[in-house]
Amino acid sequence: MTPFGAAVTGIGLVTPAGIGVPDNWARVVAGETAAAVDPALADLPVRISCRVPDFEPRDHGLRGARQWDRYTTFTMLAATEALAHAQLDPEDWDGTRVAVVLGSGAGGTLTLEEQHRTLLADGPGDVSPQTLPMGLLNMAAGQVAIGFGARGPCLAPCTACASGASAIAIGRDLLRLGAADIVIAGGSEAPISPLYVSSFARMRALSRHPDPATASRPFDSARDGFVLGEGAGVLVLESEEHALARGVTPVAKVVGHGASADAHHVTQPHPEGLGARLALSAALADAGVAGREVRHVNAHGTSTVANDRTESAVIRDLLGSDAQVTSTKGVTGHLLGAGAAVEAAYTALTVRHGLIPPTANLTDLEPGLDVDVVHKAPRPSVVDIAVSNSFGFGGQNVCLVIAA
Repeated sequence: MTPFGAAVTGIGLVTPAGIGVPDNWARVVAGETAAAVDPALADLPVRISCRVPDFEPRDHGLRGARQWDRYTTFTMLAATEALAHAQLDPEDWDGTRVAVVLGSGAGGTLTLEEQHRTLLADGPGDVSPQTLPMGLLNMAAGQVAIGFGARGPCLAPCTACASGASAIAIGRDLLRLGAADIVIAGGSEAPISPLYVSSFARMRALSRHPDPATASRPFDSARDGFVLGEGAGVLVLESEEHALARGVTPVAKVVGHGASADAHHVTQPHPEGLGARLALSAALADAGVAGREVRHVNAHGTSTVANDRTESAVIRDLLGSDAQVTSTKGVTGHLLGAGAAVEAAYTALTVRHGLIPPTANLTDLEPGLDVDVVHKAPRPSVVDIAVSNSFGFGGQNVCLVIAA
């Protein structure tokens, strides 16, 4: 059976690598890291983060941003770019055939933390009535639907760091089922907060490398954890027939996806990568491709010892040693629920441009990983079939197959 291809007709990106697709792609291809000392974290045990650079909502004409959490603001800006890229005008569409599926792992945590401090310091009478409309996990999806008049299914999956990939997978299924003609899909996150940074630091998950510029170093023998980031990635998905009827050429196609649970531990991956193997095997089967046909993997590649070892073994065993692997987290840091959508977008751009971004900061590949990790420079390569891996706390795994 020919796999169902969800055409990626638009991409919007707001990440530490830049605002907009051109800036993102240039920085990721250059392997230029975004990690830096963060003055807002001065009193915390880890002071490094990956922030969206020079982000001021009013500079982008985002009306209503004062009533949105930062994660929603990122989403609205990315969605606006994605729709423009797809040459879609909400004034012209049938909103009942437009779905929104936008995931997040943390939601409006900045709002919730701020209002909790207000509750403790000043009492309940000073808590903002906008706390829940700004802070809930579904509000980015809700605001996008409101802002663009999308009246189809509106969903907000939460699968931790796999949330954005879950959203894209669900979006493809909605198209395949005929429940929508257009899906605005992706993920957003703004988790650089005292609570999140302190919690990850206590778990020893964050890098404490003395040089922020080289702190996020996936697959490197000296890696010591990830750098927390923020941002949003939004893809416009359509059926191939719908895109063709509009005369739009897709960037790439999502032709398969697989999901699984480790059923093992809340934070640590299964030591043999059982859940990752199940998800990747399911994605390959859904796409109707063999592992050896996959030319490129945008790895989850968190820069943690456990993930990188486990994921490398899964890639080697299921895809073979010829698959060209990269982790763009060396540039962006770990964007949690947004990372999966951002990395799916980077994978689509890799397929489109035939250029694999390098894994930034990788100087000494850990012995025994036995995978072809692209580093030092971007690698020109014809990539017909690629995979984007995303694995989340709770052992929740999603793999996407993206093709030309």
